[in-house]
Amino acid sequence: MTAVAPRFDAVIHPSPRLQVCGLLAAVDTMDFATVRDTVGVSDSVLSKHVKQLEEAGYVRVHKATRASRLRTSLSLTKEGRAAFDAHVAELRRITGG
Repeated sequence: MTAVAPRFDAVIHPSPRLQVCGLLAAVDTMDFATVRDTVGVSDSVLSKHVKQLEEAGYVRVHKATRASRLRTSLSLTKEGRAAFDAHVAELRRITGG
């Protein structure tokens, strides 16, 4: 991984959004339900946080029909990965890590 300029990001910083970005940074895509269960919030709470990340251009929401059911999955955009990496770098800088 190349070095990233540390930068605090107010969109990513709230704990649920930071958790969502951390989960998505490790994979190409993840089901909404898996993210919800891992973060430990309700559908409506996760939807609100995902909407903020989506509006910032950090998360892409994918909807597809699988086994006759609408499934929603999430992924980080290129911009989202860059913002997350910069935010984590800033948190490490602040904490001396």
